[in-house]
Amino acid sequence: MTALTTICDVLVIGGGPAGMAAALAARESGCKDVLILEREAELGGILRQCIHTGFGLHIFKEELTGPEYAARYVEQVKEAGIAYQCDTMVISLSAERVATCVSPSHGLQRIEARAVVLAMGCRERPRGAIGIPGTRCAGILSAGTAQRFVNLEGYMPGKQVVIVGSGDIGLIMARRMTFSGAKVEAVVELMPFSSGLKRNVVQCLHDYDIPLLLSHTVTAIRGKERVTGVTVNQVDANLRPIPGTERDFACDTLLLSVGLIPENELSRAAGLELDPMTTGPVVDDRLECSVPGIFACGNVLHVHDLVDNVSMEAERAGQQAAAHAAAKRDGTGDHTGCQCAPIAVRDGAGVRGLVPRRVSAEALRQGPLTLTFRPDRVYRNAVLLVEADGVVVNRLRKRVIVPGEMVELTIKPEFFLETFPKQEISVRVEAEEGRIGAKA
Repeated sequence: MTALTTICDVLVIGGGPAGMAAALAARESGCKDVLILEREAELGGILRQCIHTGFGLHIFKEELTGPEYAARYVEQVKEAGIAYQCDTMVISLSAERVATCVSPSHGLQRIEARAVVLAMGCRERPRGAIGIPGTRCAGILSAGTAQRFVNLEGYMPGKQVVIVGSGDIGLIMARRMTFSGAKVEAVVELMPFSSGLKRNVVQCLHDYDIPLLLSHTVTAIRGKERVTGVTVNQVDANLRPIPGTERDFACDTLLLSVGLIPENELSRAAGLELDPMTTGPVVDDRLECSVPGIFACGNVLHVHDLVDNVSMEAERAGQQAAAHAAAKRDGTGDHTGCQCAPIAVRDGAGVRGLVPRRVSAEALRQGPLTLTFRPDRVYRNAVLLVEADGVVVNRLRKRVIVPGEMVELTIKPEFFLETFPKQEISVRVEAEEGRIGAKA
């Protein structure tokens, strides 16, 4: 089959909140030729199944459900006249920014873009990644799959539920299953702290008297055709089950909420450098990946807490992609105009997954620059130390930082009045009054 070849300025892969925000920002930056590709039948991404509230407080200054938040962006995309194709799966992406995709309506396509924005989102970590013993019986689902069944398809996965992992989707589904008439026996968390937002622990578990078993794990799954129960053990400081602490729970459904993974198959195909901590692409302060002209934003870059932050990050990616495409189209070369070697951004003690991983000297001088990361454990009365080539240039106090919530750190130009980094910036955590929790 011969592929139909199309050329565009900015190609956005993914039609969720990140993809739509990036496309709108590219259009507002003057790029008229923007195309969104979305594999689902409609724009909106994962928000279509997130019927709970809590979205839009920063972007729209009001509390919205996921579908309401997505609908506002869909309306803006249509009003702006931005082209989009749904039911379109991108099956490969090259370093030359050539995407190959398939769809029922267009068949096989090749799309050559002057700039690409990756906005494919993330997926859930499966059962195989956590090694729970037991048979491959029915009734074991990821929390997001259960959410889709209940909220979009109208099916109840079961009536008696145990949830493994306290990620935000799992916490929200504990409440949703309760609303739908199921009994949630417990939420079982391996770590001594929840991996979800504090507000979700309170609103989804505490408000409905659902037990949260910290430092526990499922050690056995019973059932042949369908789950009939699970065994839960407490774990020690090395996260190993403690003999004699077994508790049995009868259940017909086991939901897994054990982490999210960026959708990085296309990133690998394009030869992008991936961050071993976030597993998303390595980007610079312009959200550009290691291959020029490819930008990343949203959960494909690193897993966010709030969709509002996804949208704001995506706007920056869209603006930079539009600038790159304009420079390519006009033959003016690199749109940054800076040929300096980038300054590396490194994780220090207590810090996991700093984004971006590279910054330009120009960006540091112009500032302010925002870095994001997650701590490796719960810290109280923490001090964030910013270092330039190993020299501490600033100290910032944080009352509490937890792995379940992204930490934003603003780097100001005045940090570097005495010592300007030549090779790297690093951030590390110190706790003045001790720390809580084992290493994640």
